[in-house]
Amino acid sequence: MSSLVVIGDALLDRDLDGRAERLAPDAPVPVVDGMERHDRAGGAGLAASLAAAAGNEVTLVCALGADGTGARVRELLIANGVTVCDLGLSGATPEKVRVRVAGRALVRLDSGGEATGCGPLSEAARAALAAADAVLVSDYGRGVAAAPTVRVALTGVGATPIVWDPHPSGPDPVRGCVLVTPNAAEAERLLPAAGASADGSPSLGLHEAWARELRRRWDAVNVCVTLGSRGALLIAADGPALAIPAPRVPVADPCGAGDCFAATVAGRLAAGALPSEAVRAAVAAASAFVAAGGASGWSAPAPPAPEDDARALAARVRDRGGTVVATGGCFDLLHAGHVHALEAARALGDCLIVCLNSDASVARLKGPDRPLVSEDDRAAVLAALRCVDAVIVFEEDDPRAVLRELRPHLWAKGGDYAIADLPEAATLAEWGGRAIVVPYVPGRSTTRLIQEAIRAG
Repeated sequence: MSSLVVIGDALLDRDLDGRAERLAPDAPVPVVDGMERHDRAGGAGLAASLAAAAGNEVTLVCALGADGTGARVRELLIANGVTVCDLGLSGATPEKVRVRVAGRALVRLDSGGEATGCGPLSEAARAALAAADAVLVSDYGRGVAAAPTVRVALTGVGATPIVWDPHPSGPDPVRGCVLVTPNAAEAERLLPAAGASADGSPSLGLHEAWARELRRRWDAVNVCVTLGSRGALLIAADGPALAIPAPRVPVADPCGAGDCFAATVAGRLAAGALPSEAVRAAVAAASAFVAAGGASGWSAPAPPAPEDDARALAARVRDRGGTVVATGGCFDLLHAGHVHALEAARALGDCLIVCLNSDASVARLKGPDRPLVSEDDRAAVLAALRCVDAVIVFEEDDPRAVLRELRPHLWAKGGDYAIADLPEAATLAEWGGRAIVVPYVPGRSTTRLIQEAIRAG
């Protein structure tokens, strides 16, 4: 588990979701009925929550007001597994309220959050910085990133990589950041908007020019300009720009995609990844985040459950209105095809439970020479994957019995299956569950690995 410190401005995001079926009699405006309130930590709080959900040990250094809004943000952060170092905000805690109908915002109401200053860096925050594997500055232009004690501390972190997600109203990043992640609109403000593409958007060459100028001005090791649905452009000291395209996904609400990108980059750098590897992972994560509904569709996963507590995990996620996803198999020799399928399955809901064939079950299905890896070791390897929330071993030849215990909303299988051929499809229908196919990576299989190992002697 990597240790990550997030520094920045936390706020309260509140969605009021209702229905609009008529216009008001006194004005041409919709009447919104039956509103339900959904709160989440926003700003740097969302970035910290996403980083914690990805399996990092996260401390958030922020400034909260002494008000009910600040108390609510703290409550949400702690529930998401984030340690809070509150520097104290002299004004009101910022709050953003969106009134939404059918998943689309009608109006946003902002309050609080005037840049009135925060307290100095605390000893607890200094200790967290000293122990961090990486630092993410999630700047929302409200004063934390500009605080003198914060900036002095950031210049003294030594070899610890710093990722800086800037804001137009915030300060310049400190010198020497490993990665700075402005979006295209922020980068555009630094140079005249000359050289547009055919659709009127800035050309890729101009994005590169902006990124190189930003890197020079900020003395950053790398600058990555995020381009929304077009992916990202990474600029280092030497060599050509690296363009990372984004997969095509439906975009209903992109809110929070930048926070997901920055949190993923910082988490990967904390784990030892190269900047290029971290950016590729972040583009994929942000795309999946947007496809799942953005910030409004995201909820922190339930705390990791012990291996034998998959049933309790499924019940907890179901009780709070989340989506339980399950998948199954032997997973005798874990390979890239397995990992891609598991990651795709996890993106479909709020937890992923792997139903694992026992040793006896594998032997009956695959032959007396299988499995090559014991069920305990197979379960341990699967549980170590960030996309897997729990593993449950079953003894039968198919998972119908264990599915009745877990009652998942979705049962995910690799794309080489036909839904009609799955014996568990009828079982899922008993509680309204559905089978779904996730992308299959051709050419990857345990049998092929075994055959190639035999040929190699």
